[in-house]
Amino acid sequence: MTETRPLALITGASSGIGLELARQFASHGYDLVVNAEDEELEAAAVRLREAGGEVRAVRADLRTGEGRFLLLDALDGLTVDVAVLNAGVGQGGAFVDTDLADDQAVIDLNVTATVRLAKPLLRAMAARGEGRLAFTSSVASQMPGSFQPVYNASKSFVQSFAQALAEEVKDTGVTVTAFMPGPTETEFFDRADMTDDTRMGSMKKDPPEQVAEQAFEAIVEGEKKAVTGSLMTKAQGLAGKVLPDGVKAAAHRRLAEPGTGDGSRD
Repeated sequence: MTETRPLALITGASSGIGLELARQFASHGYDLVVNAEDEELEAAAVRLREAGGEVRAVRADLRTGEGRFLLLDALDGLTVDVAVLNAGVGQGGAFVDTDLADDQAVIDLNVTATVRLAKPLLRAMAARGEGRLAFTSSVASQMPGSFQPVYNASKSFVQSFAQALAEEVKDTGVTVTAFMPGPTETEFFDRADMTDDTRMGSMKKDPPEQVAEQAFEAIVEGEKKAVTGSLMTKAQGLAGKVLPDGVKAAAHRRLAEPGTGDGSRD
């Protein structure tokens, strides 16, 4: 990577919010290390190089120890100025019906990989006395996720984890940001089997470009947390602070229960 440009690491960068975040950093003068587990990553890297910086693509499945080692090995000897741990996965459906392996995959990526990558990245930043670490949380972190229970719980973990780290490093020159999108127009709902069979999957969603632009601003400004997206999403963020858990769980059921969708996108 170049010595004159700062370096940003973005995981889950082959599409959606991660790709748009990578575009934000590239257009603001950063070199990139981008990661994802799918074959779309190389095509994304080609497009990102059009901004003029260096882009290193590391295809690795962060749910596995081998995948996390591959990514960390690719970072060896590099100074990561900004790290955005964005890779995540969801799983829709009633907990009694979903496969345990799918539930475990959510935990492995959203929780385990987040902790195992954050540790060396944050240690290096704290030792230098500068750096920015960011996590893709969710407005879902504020509500019990009926028919999406493991995903919402995983984002509650990410949110709490990020806010705790932000407090720990507040006097070190390092900042930690958790940004909280709402439903966003990405591949997430297809992968979670929620696209047409749930109201959440078929409803209109925020554009990933909007989410990424607001997230980029929050990260570079060192904000501890930010709800990113449309006014509707920001309203959901505010409601999540004050409504009782029972009310939020019932509301989430109406959005995520199989059979509530209309079979098409609004």
